[in-house]
Amino acid sequence: MKALFFILSAVTLTTVCHAARAPIDPISNDPYTGAIVVDVATGKVLFEDGADTQVYPASVVKLMDMLLILERVENGTLSLATEIHVNAEAARMGGSQVYLKEGERFSLDEMLFALAIKSANDVAVALATQVAGSKRGFVELMNLRAAELGMVSTDFQSVHGLPPETGQKPDVTTARDIASLALAVLKLPKTIGYTSTREKWFRDNTFQLLSHNRLLGSVPGCDGLKTGYYRAAGFSIAATAMRDGRRIVAVVMGCSSRPVRDSKARELLEQGFMNLPALAAPTGPAAAPTTVNVASVSEQTVTEVATTEPSKPSSLRTALHVFQRITVILLVVAVAGGVLLFVLYSINRYRDRWKYKL
Repeated sequence: MKALFFILSAVTLTTVCHAARAPIDPISNDPYTGAIVVDVATGKVLFEDGADTQVYPASVVKLMDMLLILERVENGTLSLATEIHVNAEAARMGGSQVYLKEGERFSLDEMLFALAIKSANDVAVALATQVAGSKRGFVELMNLRAAELGMVSTDFQSVHGLPPETGQKPDVTTARDIASLALAVLKLPKTIGYTSTREKWFRDNTFQLLSHNRLLGSVPGCDGLKTGYYRAAGFSIAATAMRDGRRIVAVVMGCSSRPVRDSKARELLEQGFMNLPALAAPTGPAAAPTTVNVASVSEQTVTEVATTEPSKPSSLRTALHVFQRITVILLVVAVAGGVLLFVLYSINRYRDRWKYKL
């Protein structure tokens, strides 16, 4: 009976939550509504298709949460050891969550892993209310930062990306704007540590966090960034990968299904690396390489030794060296000869004395 009670409670809660959501027109398409690929080093667009079409970002908005919080960690306003307090509002959040309870406390570091890996909506609310005092205050910070980044087609309405409640508007953005957000968050050195983690334990190793990003571990060099989904929004992803020291970002928004989203993101990452322009050859003395090609140096040295005439000082040193060796040999022979003559003389002298005594 207990199990039946919990099932009925969950169904009732889900029904209530869906009833509270405002109806919005779906924007998902096959294969996507908008996509873009960008070279992170230069910001150059390598591919785009419908990149300025407005979409619902869903949980991809949490990239802005990460940007605002990690920027505060960088400037010292926050510490990864800062305790985040869970309030009643955060504990009531639905969707993807880590089931926070009112009054619990976790370090900012733990909460960021839960945000990046599990895409926990309750964590997003707890972080937002502690940093800005309220969800609305944090949303204002999100929109201010978006304006600074030139995200002209973006309007954030939530800290988590869930469908809008009755009387609210949905979060809206474009693939191009999400690419700008991705470039900004990638400038923060701690970002990849969170977005590249595929699984981790939470709440004293009692709750396992599993990443929604299926490209991690399946696409070479992929180490982030964020996925998003709800029915009207379709499936979206901001993906990044690094190969041979070069990084690109592929954003795919509003896909009809998760397999299609992952397939297109994988395809665009591969094409992006193939379309990267060749690095310009260094010019000028300041741009000279710091390493030396051993093989080419060896060939050059062998050629120079075989074709260069010895200099006169070198010849003189060689002759002196030979003369010194001959002199030493002659002295050794002379000394040895003198010793031998002395020995023979002594033998003859003592032999004659011996005969005389006899």
